[in-house]
Amino acid sequence: MKNNEEQSAARKDRDAILREYVRDVPLYRSAAQTGDKATAAELLAALPFINKQDIKRGFPKNFLRAGQTLDELVARKAVEIEHTAGTTDDRADLLLERGWWARQESWALSLNSYVAKVLAENPGAHRVTISSPACNGDITYNGTPSAKRRTLGNTRVLSLSRFPFLLGIDDLDQMLEEALAWDPVFLDTDPVYATVFALHCEFRKVKFARLRFIFTSYEYTSVLHKRILERVFNVPVYNLYGSTETGHLLMEDGAGQMVASRDVAYLDVINEDDRRVGELVVSTLSNDYMPLLNYRIGDLVERRSTAGEPDGASYVLHGRAPDALRSTDGRRVTTRDVDQCFIGCEGLVHYRLNEISTGKFLLSYISEGGGQAMASVSAVVEKLEQLIKPSTRIEMQRVKFLLPEGSGKFVFNYPFAQAISGHVNEPARGAPFSR
Repeated sequence: MKNNEEQSAARKDRDAILREYVRDVPLYRSAAQTGDKATAAELLAALPFINKQDIKRGFPKNFLRAGQTLDELVARKAVEIEHTAGTTDDRADLLLERGWWARQESWALSLNSYVAKVLAENPGAHRVTISSPACNGDITYNGTPSAKRRTLGNTRVLSLSRFPFLLGIDDLDQMLEEALAWDPVFLDTDPVYATVFALHCEFRKVKFARLRFIFTSYEYTSVLHKRILERVFNVPVYNLYGSTETGHLLMEDGAGQMVASRDVAYLDVINEDDRRVGELVVSTLSNDYMPLLNYRIGDLVERRSTAGEPDGASYVLHGRAPDALRSTDGRRVTTRDVDQCFIGCEGLVHYRLNEISTGKFLLSYISEGGGQAMASVSAVVEKLEQLIKPSTRIEMQRVKFLLPEGSGKFVFNYPFAQAISGHVNEPARGAPFSR
């Protein structure tokens, strides 16, 4: 823990960084009148909130400083041009400082003492990445490149398809063979894709001799996914949260708390409800070519700290804001609220809760080994009904697979408002078993 003097110095550094961004970056100059001694809180209070549309509007001139051109930055290899995954909104192009992604990831991983120790003891540790090929920031593809082309430095990417539940036995055997050959110290995973891989490892009775930990990222980690990953691999599973545009913002520490990477961003929470669950607002501090100030990232979090002391805060992730449901008495029901109903549930792999009409819900689920798991599902449904208080009983449907969004990420619950706005093409999004 930092002492008071260190915390004060860190705050001053953040204030200076934000003053520079407000002064020099076109998107934020409207707040320049705050002065050259303004604090972070004063600066951010003078700025409007922004979202992905603000990134896209006028890009890249809205971020280029006086004398900068995109051609010049690319020519001297100062930046990399990336794009967001397009989960909470359509895709936006990004300017990322070259080398920034690896640097800020290292800062976040260092917040977990066990992970930091393992990496210090294993310089050059091999990593296997298992995620959607449409979502990985280093290698993005639509076909299936060779393992050599999917290996960058110490990282081998196993992503073969953005439809993990449709992977055939040959595909999964190929992934397993490539992973064993790479002999990873840790896995960097999208939890849905990793769960499918883990179950195949269990089926083949394969273990990874050097594996020390797994971190899940890219999308929400269900208690179902974590249970399976811990069972199969018998190593700690930690959550790492962030986005392509902001970097990694939160890392799960050894005590199971999500703590902020304060060198990466300044965090705030707005529109909090009576549980202190609200919308996460991010002001980045480390990507000088495209700083995002008062950025509404689209996710809900619960801040657990003493009011006015953000340096000591920990956070609980509650999922994407647009995916939150409403109970019949008007309460917001988050992805985490729904997922907590699956604690202790055995035999399930993944699920989706759809509000198919106002107050009417369908739970589609995938079971391990194609079993019915009716006792587990019935217990979950009872909890869900107590939570949501639907107008009719929640229907249940066992399916062979569920499909992701275009980004390759999965949604756990669809409110009816999203379905009628065109975000959902079909309620079940899966293939039901015959009854």
